[in-house]
Amino acid sequence: MQCPMDAAASGTSPVMQFHSIADDSTSHSSPLTTSLERSKRHCHGDGIPGEFPLAVSPSIVLHVLSACDLDPKDLAALEATCTFFSKPANFAPNFALSLPELAAFDMCQKRTMFKLMNEEEKECLRQRCGGSWKHVLRYILVREKNGSRVIAGPGHSIVITTNGDVYSFGANCSGQLGLGDSEDRFKPCLIRSLQGIRITQAAAGSRRTMLVSDTGSVYAFGKDNFRGAELVEAANTSQITTPKIVESLKGVFVVQAAIGGYFSAVLSREGRVYTFSWGKSERLGHNSDPSDVEPRLLSELEDVPVAYISAGNCYLLMLAYQPNGMSVYSVGCGLGGKLGHGCKTNKGVPKLIEQFQSLSFKPVSISAGTWHAAALGADGCVCTWGWGHTGCLGHGDEEYKAAPTVVEGLRNVKAVHLSTGEYTTFVVADNGDVYSFGSGESLNLIFQEDDEAEEEGPDFSTPSIVESFKALNKKVAQICPTNASYWLNSEMGHPHTFAVMESGELCAFGGGIRGQLGVKLLEGVEKVSAPMHVPIDLS
Repeated sequence: MQCPMDAAASGTSPVMQFHSIADDSTSHSSPLTTSLERSKRHCHGDGIPGEFPLAVSPSIVLHVLSACDLDPKDLAALEATCTFFSKPANFAPNFALSLPELAAFDMCQKRTMFKLMNEEEKECLRQRCGGSWKHVLRYILVREKNGSRVIAGPGHSIVITTNGDVYSFGANCSGQLGLGDSEDRFKPCLIRSLQGIRITQAAAGSRRTMLVSDTGSVYAFGKDNFRGAELVEAANTSQITTPKIVESLKGVFVVQAAIGGYFSAVLSREGRVYTFSWGKSERLGHNSDPSDVEPRLLSELEDVPVAYISAGNCYLLMLAYQPNGMSVYSVGCGLGGKLGHGCKTNKGVPKLIEQFQSLSFKPVSISAGTWHAAALGADGCVCTWGWGHTGCLGHGDEEYKAAPTVVEGLRNVKAVHLSTGEYTTFVVADNGDVYSFGSGESLNLIFQEDDEAEEEGPDFSTPSIVESFKALNKKVAQICPTNASYWLNSEMGHPHTFAVMESGELCAFGGGIRGQLGVKLLEGVEKVSAPMHVPIDLS
């Protein structure tokens, strides 16, 4: 397709069309009008009114490209279709770079994680991502688009506002709310000890919380270790009731943390993955004793930039960035086929899930549920694999799938977001509709209409629209369910789920006996089956 602005080859200056305002010749000139006319002449020069010569002020064009937050693929399209955008712009930091490449660099520079890098570190990241700032920007955006500022932990909840403030509520028996005590909270409470620290990401596990700041520091509170529930009971560990910086990670600039049932993991800004604990017997990439709580690098992926990580109960998924598309690696326990390699064996080192290439499926998002996993494709298709109990894979049965399999019931749906919990999967479509499949008894309480249905624990093995969200008449952006084993956390009450609306409003349903819904339920009521408003402002 020929670019209408590509006139450089013909010797004329490409122009950008602006809306023209008709001149009222009957009106009297004012100082303001005269000033505007002079400004107009200065911008347009001798050109036709309503046109702006791009070649005259490329700095303005660069500002527009950077300010519009264009997608990296759009920046690449400008380079590919227009000579003006493909030639060197003669601007710092590299005079040989094109305007789209410089715009990508500027957009990276807006991120604190990138801004704090020295020149050598920035160049190293550029080379790891394929030698282009557009690739670096895309690498950063993958994590931002996959992340969530709302976390439904087992019994407690964490919410991060756009300003980086953190609110916590729910069960607090081990100080996992970070409020300086061990009392449960039934409404959102600001963690005041973090004042002046901008938090960008959070992870919540069994009686433990981890927070990541915009400067790469990790804060943890609750159980004073990185082990799973079974190991904790035997260890008689201490508790931390206020956020404490993780000293062992001070040399790593962390951008994401994840907590599984038996381990924790963090992702560095360079795309390297570190795991804590449960590394014995070929489980998580390093052969160490379960009591080893030092972060250990998954060295097998040291040369592969990982953009996002997702932790299940006993396994880890990693979304790796590549210039020609994303790929997925897995490591850990393979029972039920949840590693996606066509078998049920454990993998002690990360291994590429090859099935996606066979399906011509280009993953852009992943979600490691407690016992099963899901992936979102660039075309909006959804794949699931792992244990199929209660129909959580959406294939119409309860059989396990040892390799990613396309959910046929969503073939005509363009998905934009997905999430998994314990035997439950949620999918958000581009029109805001929410689909769910899996266990009604475990998480998907929103389908239950009466006490009899609740006792039977209805299962939905194929995708069904959640009508309760339609009744709200608000477009859903994200669904965030509890992703932890219920039998390991039964004292925390039933799992719960958050729904984040495009407007920024937050709704919740599911178990709320410990205050994890942000409100105190009536006596005798343990769970809520319809979305209810959570009194907190995400902005």
